[in-house]
Amino acid sequence: MSGPRYTPLVATLPASVPFVGPEAQERARGRTFKARVGANESVFGPSPKAIQAMADEAARVWQYGDPENFDLKNALAAHHGVAAANIVIGEGIDALLGYLVRMVVSEGTPVVTSLGAYPTFNYHVAGFGGVLHTVPYKDDAEDPEAIIDLARQTNTPLIYFANPDNPMGTWHEAAAIQTLIDATPDDAVLCLDEAYIEFAPKGTAPPLDVSRPNIIRFRTFSKAYGMAGARIGYGIAHEDLAMAFNKVRNHFGINRIAQAGAFAALGDQQYLAQVQADVRSACARISAIAADNGLEALPTATNFVAIDCGRDPAYAKSVLDGLIERDVFVRMPFVEPQNRCIRVSAGRPADLDILAEALPAVLKAL
Repeated sequence: MSGPRYTPLVATLPASVPFVGPEAQERARGRTFKARVGANESVFGPSPKAIQAMADEAARVWQYGDPENFDLKNALAAHHGVAAANIVIGEGIDALLGYLVRMVVSEGTPVVTSLGAYPTFNYHVAGFGGVLHTVPYKDDAEDPEAIIDLARQTNTPLIYFANPDNPMGTWHEAAAIQTLIDATPDDAVLCLDEAYIEFAPKGTAPPLDVSRPNIIRFRTFSKAYGMAGARIGYGIAHEDLAMAFNKVRNHFGINRIAQAGAFAALGDQQYLAQVQADVRSACARISAIAADNGLEALPTATNFVAIDCGRDPAYAKSVLDGLIERDVFVRMPFVEPQNRCIRVSAGRPADLDILAEALPAVLKAL
């Protein structure tokens, strides 16, 4: 028995996932976490209106979701002041990244990103045989000038840039991002990942402009809207680029419960404002907890805080392991020098009470 005939590319790839989820860690540990503040989920949850809309839709889950996502697409278009034709909806930004990569990357295609940026993008590039070319962070932030320089050197058809950034929480102001957009070669797609834009200071995102055929901006309901488990995100782009996703996307990928929840969440901007305030308070407390323990928290435009542990990556990993041992789920960046830090997501007061108790115990033990 010879087994499946995988393609030569797939045969060479490791069977891996970009992240080890907290559930897998809990199974390995034999107990649950007391504070789940590592995956940048919104512990504040979705709008009550979204919860009710999803509950109401559950009785109709025997029906396929609308493959055109008509109601949500039009609501998003109205919200952002663009046409419905400029919106593409997918199963979270992760899936949309995969569709975009599939459209422009084949074996040997050069792709430009930042070293240590969101690893799921890299996962998709590897899956289609692309070759990653990376730019180091500069002062714990992605470097737009170096990104463009490398894009020109490699003649890449695809550039990935996150603003605000994950895993560091840093950000560039709108003028710098507009310069990046303007400098992008006409035959390269600039993928702007704006998953955390609802948490960023005013003036972080340049105005939406869907006239450029090679710029796409991805946003999500996973973060500020508190619907990470529903897997629903969207892109804003020129209508030709948005339409191209119909060639490769899973047309029934967005279930009707998620569509209904996202539609209701978008309509409840008052609840979103409350979440934004709660996240600001939580990040301020995380920074204070870090300072109380002699550590430095980086400024953030997201719903998480990167805490500089002040030594080498091995020490930061020991801090992370100590917190996990004390039932506090956190994560850390993968690449030097960012991996001198741990990354803590905004939590409820009770979550942060647990962190405040665990962190000094970990540092003392080390």
